[in-house]
Amino acid sequence: MIQLALGMADQGLSVGGMFLVNVALARTQTKEEYGVFALSYSIFIFLSGLHNAAVLEPFTVYGSGRYQGRFSSYLRLMLRTNVIAGALLSGVLLLTCWLLSRFSPAVNVRALLGLGLTVLFIVTGSFLRRSFYVQRQPAQAAVTSSVFFVAVAILLLIAAKIHLLNIFSVFLIVAMGWVVAGLVSFRKLPQSDAQEQFLKCEPQYWQEHWQYSRWVLATAFVFQFMHQGYYWLVAGFLSVREVGELKAMYVLIAPVEQVMISLSFLFLPALAAKYVAQNMDAFLALWRRYTLLMMGLTIAFALAVRLVGSFAIHLLYAGKFDELAPMLFLLALVPLLMGMGSTMSDAIRAVEKPRLVFYAYVSSAVATFVLGVPLVKYFGLRGAVYGMLVSAVAYSGTLAVAFRINVPKPIALHAEDIYRPGPPVPSSEAL
Repeated sequence: MIQLALGMADQGLSVGGMFLVNVALARTQTKEEYGVFALSYSIFIFLSGLHNAAVLEPFTVYGSGRYQGRFSSYLRLMLRTNVIAGALLSGVLLLTCWLLSRFSPAVNVRALLGLGLTVLFIVTGSFLRRSFYVQRQPAQAAVTSSVFFVAVAILLLIAAKIHLLNIFSVFLIVAMGWVVAGLVSFRKLPQSDAQEQFLKCEPQYWQEHWQYSRWVLATAFVFQFMHQGYYWLVAGFLSVREVGELKAMYVLIAPVEQVMISLSFLFLPALAAKYVAQNMDAFLALWRRYTLLMMGLTIAFALAVRLVGSFAIHLLYAGKFDELAPMLFLLALVPLLMGMGSTMSDAIRAVEKPRLVFYAYVSSAVATFVLGVPLVKYFGLRGAVYGMLVSAVAYSGTLAVAFRINVPKPIALHAEDIYRPGPPVPSSEAL
């Protein structure tokens, strides 16, 4: 329970910084300007999904499973990989800004430019926190996030006082927050010898890494159609103003999603360790506890939104978005519908079958195109909320089928899923 509380504190503080950013912008910028920020932030969500697929998720599964005994040298290798991935993302974004400014000068690229300059620092903050979860040190992750939260809060206050708070500067503020947090916590990571040591012992590692991450990369692409895609549908069929309204609502849903992510950070490494040890009874018992906890939290959150949602949206946005209150409770059902699917997703990833999670996101993307598009077109912003609910049902339903077929039975080792069993490890990470 202590680790769970620390994990939730970490996720709450790390995302709390972005919550403050969203509330500050929604209160001080026009709805159109905030809508531009929301679209730019959806690009960041997409890029962070690519980073998660290429770096964080393989690092979590392998670092807490088969390579736990050589974690320090493995960490060094993956830290370098994280920096390279972040630099590539930054280069792509800055090139996009240059092309847009050259060929479409009417497009507002301030937020995208801010993201391009800072994305390396933001994803490195995510890597730092995840490293502590892989080591079963959520307390250190919470310390890192608390430093980030305090730094962002102070910088937001200063920027607002001197009238420099805008959709460009907020990304610089977030990056500075992670830089300060990294300076405090980076020395807590284990030291290691040269990275070549790990690759000498595991010459086939990158092949194994790619075989796992290719499915997660594919998932990162189709994931966008589940939630982030609705921002672009609203922008295309409605307006940037409605994008800002949808984002303002979803900011209030974000806390429970971050609790869900926090639970995943805690349970995924533990599930992976039990799977590597081939202790399937303990694996399934842990998953059942995880599921009960997830459902209890999402149900409680939906009820809380029903009771105080109108007051919360009025208080946070100073009456600017009061007309959205009737849709807020419907949107609060999205995490509830996804909660069960999220626990099954972690169990499936822990047994190193990420392709099954990919299929679940594909089904969600199909639901977005088949039902979400007409819902947005004919019912407007409310249709976008309905579409998110439909996509969540498709996601969880597909995972339920995949889980039923693959996870409860003893796992047969297949070449494309597990290349060689690692040594047994003792059973023991936001968002």
